[in-house]
Amino acid sequence: MQDAWLRLVRGVRAYFRRHWKGALLLREKLRLNEEALHLVLAGIIGVLGGAVSLAYQGCNQFIKWLAFGERGNFLEISQRVAPWKIVLVPTLGGLAAGLIIYFGLRLIRSPGLTNLLEVIVAGDGRLPVRGAMVSAASSVVSISTGASIGREGLIMQLVAALASKLGRMAQWPPYRLRLLVACGASAGLAAGCNAPVAGAVFAAQIVLGNFSMSHFAPLVFSSVVATMVVRNPFTAPAWVEVPSFDFNKLSQLPWFVVLGLIAGCCGASLLKIFQESDRVTRGLRVPMYVRIMLAGMMVGGMAIYFPEVLGNGHEATNEILSRNFPLAFLAGMFAAKFVATVITVGSGTVGGVFTPTLFLGAALGSLFAGSLHALHLGTDLPQGAFALVGMGGLLAATTHSPLLAMIMIFELSLNYSVMPPLMLSCVVATLVSRSLHPESVYTEPLRRKGLELARESARLGAATERKVGDVMRAPVEPLRDNATLQQISERFLTIPNNFLPVVDEHGRLLGMLALHDLKSVLNAGPELGGIIASDVMRPPPACLTPGQRLSDVLPMLLASELRNVPVVDTLTELKLIGAVSRSEALGSLSEAISASVPSKE
Repeated sequence: MQDAWLRLVRGVRAYFRRHWKGALLLREKLRLNEEALHLVLAGIIGVLGGAVSLAYQGCNQFIKWLAFGERGNFLEISQRVAPWKIVLVPTLGGLAAGLIIYFGLRLIRSPGLTNLLEVIVAGDGRLPVRGAMVSAASSVVSISTGASIGREGLIMQLVAALASKLGRMAQWPPYRLRLLVACGASAGLAAGCNAPVAGAVFAAQIVLGNFSMSHFAPLVFSSVVATMVVRNPFTAPAWVEVPSFDFNKLSQLPWFVVLGLIAGCCGASLLKIFQESDRVTRGLRVPMYVRIMLAGMMVGGMAIYFPEVLGNGHEATNEILSRNFPLAFLAGMFAAKFVATVITVGSGTVGGVFTPTLFLGAALGSLFAGSLHALHLGTDLPQGAFALVGMGGLLAATTHSPLLAMIMIFELSLNYSVMPPLMLSCVVATLVSRSLHPESVYTEPLRRKGLELARESARLGAATERKVGDVMRAPVEPLRDNATLQQISERFLTIPNNFLPVVDEHGRLLGMLALHDLKSVLNAGPELGGIIASDVMRPPPACLTPGQRLSDVLPMLLASELRNVPVVDTLTELKLIGAVSRSEALGSLSEAISASVPSKE
């Protein structure tokens, strides 16, 4: 028996001696490269996105049942409950949602960056889960009790935060964390609106600002997986429904150019009013939960006459698309929803404005068509087509993204017949809105914080250029400004760096401490023990921010003497969030330049 065992061991050893090279080659072939790993991660995030969307739907119906004693959509509920309950439920719901935010944030204390775009533009991809959970809980209570706000913000925020947490648990670098956050946004929008293409385009264009295939492929994968998770035999194939109509005459298009002009002006007005309401709200000394409660009470009061203002307006949008309402009723419903959305957003209610904007666009388009028909103009064009185009036009005007609006409306309706006028209206609405209000609904909060979001460039190929955030890594571990000379010496003895960043208690970069500069204080005598980092540090060097393109910071990289150039959130706050290896960044730029220069052979 022992001889047989020894022969088996010798045989196995001999086999591995003959085939060990082949085994190594097989291992290399089976090992996931970075792009394949990103696709796997995107698939996991897609499953999370679908699960969060399904959980939201269950919570939404449960809270409606608790609050109203009824399930279903708000139009059906408003017909079955007493008017006093229509006012009371949004009021108490607003109070509960406000208290969740108020006490939740006090419990968390320092939630960190909570804006999706902010963690991409000025952060390292770290989106806190606890803050997202508090916001999600508040948002689902608001939406389920009738607040005029969309659900897509809740789902995107929570999925993106979970994706970021997944990356932080694995200790992945900032560039991968930002990609995971974008995948979360893609999966959240796709699952919430049943629109996988629009979800991927939104994340690529608005969140990342990058359509390169290495980024776009994971976004597509996550949005497709999320969409398939939420789909079931009872899911309607189209989110909104409108009869098809064949546009085959050039004379039919001018009316939609006019509708684009109107949608652009309306979108810019909505953005300006959002901006002003936010300014007024921040100046009030009323607690947040009181503001949200009062907003809920006002929305409930309007809902007695126009129940369509309750919720995100999905069911009411389908009503507008399928019926021809009287002009007076359309005008009143549009005005009520406009005011309800402004009040809700201005009060600080957590949620998105995507779906309320679609409702307003549908009402605007239908109102425009009804006015034309009343004047015996454009009578050969159906009112529903104008309503559908109005949805896209107002969405394009508020997001400043005609491509996203076109794709979104097509996916929501699955109606290709309306694409020619839709494309025309979206482009016109975007141009008009941008000329009147340069910031979109997503970039306005960043502008108030002094962050730059340069998403466009006239240079060929700028959309595929790498940014500082793409190559950023964790910062060199900084010293506190009050670190003693002994602590400084111990740090330099344990790391290969010749420069150490110095920060204050809030993580703001105060300067750099060079190993060479310590020579000047070695002869300080008795005072040597009292020297701290702030006494010998240099002023802060030229810093980078995550949103800058590598090609734009080339002169700064060439002039820097630092091996790891510090990256800060903004050039005003100077909060240290990362570092860029100078040699790696210059090597990346060198490869890009070499690839762009045509060969002479």
